[in-house]
Amino acid sequence: MLSQKTIDIVKSTVPVLEEHGTKITSYFYKTMFAAHPELLNIFNHVNQAQGRQQTALANTVIAAAKYIDRLEAILPVVDQIAHKHRGLGIKADQYPIVGKYLLLAIKHVLGDAATDEIIDAWAEAYGAIADVFIAIEKEMYKEAASQPGGWDDFKAFTIIKKVHESNVITSFYLKPVDGKPVPTYQPGQYITIRVKIPGEEYILNRQYSLSNAPGNEYFRISVKREADNEPNGKVSVYLHDHVQEGDQIEVSAPAGVFTLNMEEDAPIALISGGVGLTPMMTMLESLVNVDSKRDVTFIHSARNEEYHAFKEEQMKLCSQLENGHYYFGYEKPLDPNGDYAYTGYLNKEFLEKVIDSNTICYVCGPVPFLKGVVTSLAALGIPEENIRYEFFGPSMQLMPEAVNN
Repeated sequence: MLSQKTIDIVKSTVPVLEEHGTKITSYFYKTMFAAHPELLNIFNHVNQAQGRQQTALANTVIAAAKYIDRLEAILPVVDQIAHKHRGLGIKADQYPIVGKYLLLAIKHVLGDAATDEIIDAWAEAYGAIADVFIAIEKEMYKEAASQPGGWDDFKAFTIIKKVHESNVITSFYLKPVDGKPVPTYQPGQYITIRVKIPGEEYILNRQYSLSNAPGNEYFRISVKREADNEPNGKVSVYLHDHVQEGDQIEVSAPAGVFTLNMEEDAPIALISGGVGLTPMMTMLESLVNVDSKRDVTFIHSARNEEYHAFKEEQMKLCSQLENGHYYFGYEKPLDPNGDYAYTGYLNKEFLEKVIDSNTICYVCGPVPFLKGVVTSLAALGIPEENIRYEFFGPSMQLMPEAVNN
């Protein structure tokens, strides 16, 4: 239990954290990696280069300070981060390292304003927060290892099939080298792959949504080639250009909290943009596999016909549902007379035509797509708890009234 004095001091730092949060986290990562370069084998270098990781951590620190007296309020966020940590193989002995350099960063950026009293209070608070993460993640590792076919860290998988789905998306079918079955997972979860690319100093990790329903003897991930600018495409380009059938990669057990609730019976909409369709494919196939009677609306947006992956599979799956509805649209279609339902960006006017206000909406795609769709759904009166979305990368707030809880 934190003392009331510690709680009061930590909460009093919220304004200064809101002003200097990203400066603190940027300095934190810089100094920590300088002292512990081995951690660069875990962290996503792209998110670091783009500043997304720094922003996400700053938002987490601010939220922790605001709710330090009732951490249960941010448990959904803690759970989401803990899943990512378990997928990356982060362990308890790394938390003291993070704490040390976070406190040093606070002291460095705030200078004399960071009194010994403030640093001591934050040290105590960080210890309490770290204990929460460590306890949750310990159970996650245990759960991952104890299920049939499960394991708790990384293990080798063979690429048994590689399929081009569109001009930018390729699917990889993965089977355990040890011959054991793959564990089950919840529709919407992801796996972490770990690769050592020739010429790269550090191991690179990426988390990819599973794109097929559980119950098979393999995992399937469908990866977009991110080659527009460096360093975005290091792993995806390596997978597309160099990883072939018969090759091996290391994989962690499925994780993630953006999952389909199979117990609900309300109408559901699966709304995706670009490669954001991957968790939606898992959800859609899972609904078909249980012969769901729910009203299911599948909506996908792509740049054009050549970027539209799984079109035939989507149509087939939706047709197998008793109450399935399928719509897709292109930002700039190549065929002016195509069978798409809309052109340009997915907007409120179209959503209003096909989605009722009692619909539970799952949304996944690039940040601009998410912002537009989530804002439109909120404007249509969809309750906040019925707007569920996933970022590919560190979570960032989309809009004040629609935070991913």
